[in-house]
Amino acid sequence: MTTESTVDRVPTAELRGRAMPLIGFGTHPMRGDEATEAVLTALAAGYRLVDTATRYRNEEAVGAALARTDVPRAELFVTTKMPPDRVGLERRTLEESLTALGTDYVDLWLIHWPPGGYPGVTSWREFRRARDEGLARAIGVSNYPVELIDALHDATGEYPAVNQRQWGPGDYDADFADAHRRRGIVLSAHSPLRSTDLSHPVFAETAGRHGCGVHEVVVAWNLHHGVAVTVKSAHRDRMERNLSAAGVTLSPEEIARINALATG
Repeated sequence: MTTESTVDRVPTAELRGRAMPLIGFGTHPMRGDEATEAVLTALAAGYRLVDTATRYRNEEAVGAALARTDVPRAELFVTTKMPPDRVGLERRTLEESLTALGTDYVDLWLIHWPPGGYPGVTSWREFRRARDEGLARAIGVSNYPVELIDALHDATGEYPAVNQRQWGPGDYDADFADAHRRRGIVLSAHSPLRSTDLSHPVFAETAGRHGCGVHEVVVAWNLHHGVAVTVKSAHRDRMERNLSAAGVTLSPEEIARINALATG
């Protein structure tokens, strides 16, 4: 059962005056009824950020959940992404996403990958226009290195609000994280467990001290670093445990031990 405290305890980052929850629900690779029911379950569990993408082919299923939930649209944070092969079709892609999602705007729209390995300046200009017209409340990128982010800024005078990429203890790079902080960019983690050896004793030991699971330790570690994290599960109990990581405070010593596990 959702309580106000479940929602309120999830930390947020400010994006142009809009609060972005730092724990969100990821919908890839779910589709159809599975995606719809999972989103409804996640919203009931207390999630307020829902992450999808054109490439996931589940925006309509996510939209069906948004239409059925009793959570007001103003309390939801909906993220979607444009694939790089849609360069030149930015406005059409966003309009198709809005139709599928059944909403007049998204809270965050991302370029899913650097188009052809380039910064995507023409797309970024179209993203800015869509943002200025109110079709997207905030705009950003995904899977971008810092040099391409700087190229967007050099060409347009504006940094992305968010950069979403694979990020977990195994990917930890203090310089990369600091580069985002200095530019005022929120780093958002997808696949936080993919590069992480969860069997390492440091996770079990840390989880034992806090009375939680190792997945919650990884989520709490991200939150400590101010990194948003998108988690995925179709099971209500796992969804709730991931949210509970907002109440786990790791010590400086625990953070240092986890940081030291980076493989990069």
